[in-house]
Amino acid sequence: MSALAAEHATMPVLGRLAPTAHRDEVVAHVAEAARQIRIQDLKLVHHAGAGHIGGDFSAIDVLATLYGAVLDITPETVEDPERDRFILSKGHVAGALYTTLATFGFLPVEELATFLKPLSRLNGHPNRNKVPGVEANTGPLGHGLPIAVGHALAAKLDVSRRRTFVLVGDGELQEGSNWEAMMAASQHELDRLTVIVDRNRLQQGATTRETNDLDPLDQKAAAFGFAVVEVNGHDHGELLDVLSAVPHRPGKPTFVIAHTHKGHPISFMSNNVAWHHKVPSRDQFDLALSELEALVRN
Repeated sequence: MSALAAEHATMPVLGRLAPTAHRDEVVAHVAEAARQIRIQDLKLVHHAGAGHIGGDFSAIDVLATLYGAVLDITPETVEDPERDRFILSKGHVAGALYTTLATFGFLPVEELATFLKPLSRLNGHPNRNKVPGVEANTGPLGHGLPIAVGHALAAKLDVSRRRTFVLVGDGELQEGSNWEAMMAASQHELDRLTVIVDRNRLQQGATTRETNDLDPLDQKAAAFGFAVVEVNGHDHGELLDVLSAVPHRPGKPTFVIAHTHKGHPISFMSNNVAWHHKVPSRDQFDLALSELEALVRN
């Protein structure tokens, strides 16, 4: 094992708590998972010299909540037809997904050291043919939500209770394919579909408002037939309550606007558009790592 692989291998592998666990215990479990995922993602991007750490960090609390407490899927049931589906539409934050999958046992943690290396299966965008737990190849923005609608429609035709969750970037919602898919989801009353928007209001090089303003996003989603819920995307308790409650309205798909900050919670990254795909220097790596290690464990 290389030194870098050994460094990643120090990460604890976490699992799902028993269904009988108290809510406070579950929230603390997810919070610690998110902290560990950020530490490993920081190492991943720094050592690879590439990645999208700002968007990774805005999405990690959502990912930790899904895999740590919400999704009905484990490494043992990854091929079960009745598993829940999760699709990362904003595929450029694949590093966050890989570190999450490793944290919950879908990938060997030492494999994180191969990110973006020649012949690695951990590519810059997730590949369902290579990585266990990946449901769809994503990267071209605007593709993941339509794929998720297909999964949700298939579940309805199968008379299945499985759920489909998809995480999209807010800048990605400027793609018209998403709105076409949302019309179809509403038409078919796919109430076991949940669209989660990583609403950090930043995209490559600018704010979403400067590029193509999405507001009022809640009203637009409601007009397309979705039950709309807004949540603090970094509050694990709020995320747990909202994501566990699907469907929010029978007959309507759910649209969760998760208000986040790009680069959260790192002092020099948070809400800074420069960190869309910037790589931390050694000094910045050390500072970010110290901030993550200093976070209070719930």
